[in-house]
Amino acid sequence: MAQDSKFQIYQRSGLGQRIGFGKRPALLVIDMQIGFTAPERSPLAGNLDSQVAAIRRLIEPMRAKGWPVVYTVVGYEPAHQGDAGLWTAKAPTLRHLKLGSELVEIDPRLARKPEDFVIVKQYPSAFFATHLASTLTAMAIDTLIVTGCTTSGCVRASVIDALSHGFRPIIPVDAVGDRAQEPHDANLFDMDSKYGDVMPLAEVLAYIEGLPAGPLAAKPS
Repeated sequence: MAQDSKFQIYQRSGLGQRIGFGKRPALLVIDMQIGFTAPERSPLAGNLDSQVAAIRRLIEPMRAKGWPVVYTVVGYEPAHQGDAGLWTAKAPTLRHLKLGSELVEIDPRLARKPEDFVIVKQYPSAFFATHLASTLTAMAIDTLIVTGCTTSGCVRASVIDALSHGFRPIIPVDAVGDRAQEPHDANLFDMDSKYGDVMPLAEVLAYIEGLPAGPLAAKPS
């Protein structure tokens, strides 16, 4: 299919409309753990240095204003990895991600703080069999800024589930990454067409700058 006809088909179908920002956001940092960000230590990892830098630019103002920062990591029971189900049949190298190991630690360049949430998951979506949805709902969150890796895997799965749970998925293009450019580009296009808003990092930062204090903001003593 020619490039032009692909876009024409999507436009004719009415896809690619904007969801827009809500009023109460959370930042979701998906699987930015050593097992995915350090190629010299893990066969699962890719070069995500630029994504680390972009995510840091989002973390700092979100945390400063008291809006939640949520990290996810993939990790399995060390003895057997039976909690991985069929996913390790498809991707056996996931078995390297043993709970308690260095590969499950959040990349230290992101400087996770004790007040940040951490969710351990066993499958692609940050929502599947986790308490993420109930945690966000309890804080009346309506917008989820989705960052991390991989664009074609856990990011995409989490964006679809965010939409399904009623959260507005916002994907800063500079803050998500993949092991290869082709699946990264294809999935950004598809998510922007159907499931969330893909936009420049600067636009998301401007939105955060205009926010009031969030539910985790320090209360005056």
